[in-house]
Amino acid sequence: MAQTSPKERLKRRHARIRASVKGTHERPRLSVFRSSKHTQAQIIDDAKGVTLISVSDLKMKKKGTKQEQAVYVGEELAKKALEKGIKKVVFDRGGFRYQGRVRALADAARKGGLSF
Repeated sequence: MAQTSPKERLKRRHARIRASVKGTHERPRLSVFRSSKHTQAQIIDDAKGVTLISVSDLKMKKKGTKQEQAVYVGEELAKKALEKGIKKVVFDRGGFRYQGRVRALADAARKGGLSF
């Protein structure tokens, strides 16, 4: 039996999560992606297949730690979502563990006014 790489395990976890997490018009999906250097988040309407809001730490003026960058992304995402009238979302951690940057982004989005 061959061992699977961490990337393959991440893809399997993501597929398992996406099988149950669906975004609708009333409650779109908040999708999180983190690379080794950056954190990105999107709010997606899966019914239409449209990205409503996208935020990345690449546009952050002042660089900080990865954790601070994730908090920035969460705050910006919540601010833009409230401007568009989105208050409730479904959280999609994208196969990543709910700790560290993913958790910091989620907590910042909740503080910003999103509920999930």
